Amino acid sequence: MKKTILLLIIITIFAAPSAVSAKIKSYSYKIINTYPHDSTAFTQGLEFFNGFLYESTGLYDKSSLKKINLNTGEILKIKKLPGNHFGEGITILNDKIYQLTWKAKTAYVYDLNFNLLKEFSYKGEGWGLTNDSQHLIMSNGSNKIYYRNPDNFSVLRTIEVAAYGEKISNINELEYINGEIFANIWFEDYILRINPESGEINSMINLSGIINPDNYLHEINVLNGIAYDEDTGRLFVTGKLWPHIFEIKIVE
Repeated sequence: MKKTILLLIIITIFAAPSAVSAKIKSYSYKIINTYPHDSTAFTQGLEFFNGFLYESTGLYDKSSLKKINLNTGEILKIKKLPGNHFGEGITILNDKIYQLTWKAKTAYVYDLNFNLLKEFSYKGEGWGLTNDSQHLIMSNGSNKIYYRNPDNFSVLRTIEVAAYGEKISNINELEYINGEIFANIWFEDYILRINPESGEINSMINLSGIINPDNYLHEINVLNGIAYDEDTGRLFVTGKLWPHIFEIKIVE
């Protein structure tokens, strides 16, 4: 029921015949390249940094942090989390890797060689994580996004994701791209583009049909994972247990 209500809100908002709604665009995609992806990886976070892909995977007793060769899918480095910790979003800021956990209320900080530098505690759940070159930006499955201090993980400010006053929850994996927050929505096949100051939705990218459902290995096969190559402008997306990572171009 919640999923249906959320989808109806989105459809209603983007179809609303008003001067304001005319400014909000709905985009589609074009697949530019397809890369291999470990179909046993329960993707929670995705990051592209210095020519390599970094991935955080979830599930108890299976959670990990990985460094991956994008072109071949080869795992170059892996660090497993404690069995009782469920890995979530990651981001890289100032040559440090930050990784959330779902319910353990713990954020790990590593160097680029996966050596643990420190741990932070926080309240609630951890879902998605990105950064704007100064702050960590975190979701927790609600409609709220938190800006945090990368030095001590304290909350600096909070925004609420909404469109025309309607709160949009289940904000999941995040990526900060050219002044916008791109966000997966749990169990939906679109990406929201969010104003990082107001939380207002600027537009959405409909990724339905990007992968053949026959390739799914599990009922939880949702789109999840956004990574951006700042040097080339390449945008990558994948999903939980998907066999592919897609480089896409956003089109109207």
